[in-house]
Amino acid sequence: MPTIIVTTRDGEELSLEADTGLSLMEVIRDGGADELLALCGGCCSCATCHVKVDPAFLAALPPMSEDESDLLDSSDHRDATSRLSCQITVDDGLAGLRVAIAPED
Repeated sequence: MPTIIVTTRDGEELSLEADTGLSLMEVIRDGGADELLALCGGCCSCATCHVKVDPAFLAALPPMSEDESDLLDSSDHRDATSRLSCQITVDDGLAGLRVAIAPED
């Protein structure tokens, strides 16, 4: 069970135990970070689960789909570390992953 470190918009750091196979969005939402809205429930159709990934972990993530990229284009806060947390499936290789919840658009 990997541990994921999440920084909220207020700067609070949460250490969350993650079940493998869940999406990062589910782990963050179930871990109590209410500011991660995930309005579409993880269907990759809203971009309200936008996170900034620690650059050290970017290469460990699956490639970004065109749909994910298009949704992130709608954010004023997109940068090279931006991902939608609903598109990242947690596995043991992500132990220690650090993400920050992106500012709200």
